Amino acid sequence: MSKYSVFSVMTPEWTPEKLLEKLYQYGYSAVEWRYKRMGPELRVEAPSFWGNNLCTITPAMSDQYLADLHEKATELQVSTLSINAYLTCGDLQETENVLKVAKKLGAQMIRLGVPSYDGSQHYDDLFKKARLYIHQAEQLCEQYEVKGLIETHHATIAPSASMAWRLVDGCHPDYIGVLYDPGNLVHEGYENHRMALQLLGPYLAHVHVKNAKWQREDGNMKWNVQWERVDHGVVCWEQVLLDLEEVGYRGYLGIEDFSRAFSAEKSLAFHEAFLKEVVQKSGFSLFE
Repeated sequence: MSKYSVFSVMTPEWTPEKLLEKLYQYGYSAVEWRYKRMGPELRVEAPSFWGNNLCTITPAMSDQYLADLHEKATELQVSTLSINAYLTCGDLQETENVLKVAKKLGAQMIRLGVPSYDGSQHYDDLFKKARLYIHQAEQLCEQYEVKGLIETHHATIAPSASMAWRLVDGCHPDYIGVLYDPGNLVHEGYENHRMALQLLGPYLAHVHVKNAKWQREDGNMKWNVQWERVDHGVVCWEQVLLDLEEVGYRGYLGIEDFSRAFSAEKSLAFHEAFLKEVVQKSGFSLFE
């Protein structure tokens, strides 16, 4: 079975149950659940990635609902890979709450919080705060037997592989790892992929697949970054897979498309075909 997953943030108009059915239909083997509190004011909005996302697991969901969802996923042979929460660095209580949800859904990983960086606070202070939190979170992750991930993400103190590695260095890779996201690196933090993956070593725990491009705003010379189709953006995914093969990566490839180029249904079909094509071209051994 292929090791392809989908992050539910990209299907905001579907319920979790419908996503599971579609993942089974299109041959995906795992799901990553968006986890976030959803205020009632959002429910009147149209579905969107970061607003009224109907494919979100929330703290308000009952244990029975989570048990039923886990049972449905098991029946459809779709494993729960990760709970991708929006945790605040230092909030150990909420981190433990997310770990409890992860255990109920059979997830292997959760996404931890790292400080944002806008220049208003010194990096050294943010780094010390993050290191303390990650070491404390590591103890919780060991207790719950769920790995905590630091994502390479722009506008945080972990925009690159090397800065994410600096945060996790010294932690046990069974409990703390890095989510490597080349699409985010178009915004900020690009390093040679092979070098970055070699640096991460045993901390490389998961990879997100999406793309972006640089473009100029209309009427001026200012550049900005926009999300793009996975096959049209800056990231050469065939090369990334060659580099993943070189370092011996055997984890999942997780689709997280924000390009708005396709409907949710067409996106699943397109990305499944895209992954098959680039895996074949690169010779990537995406099977255990």
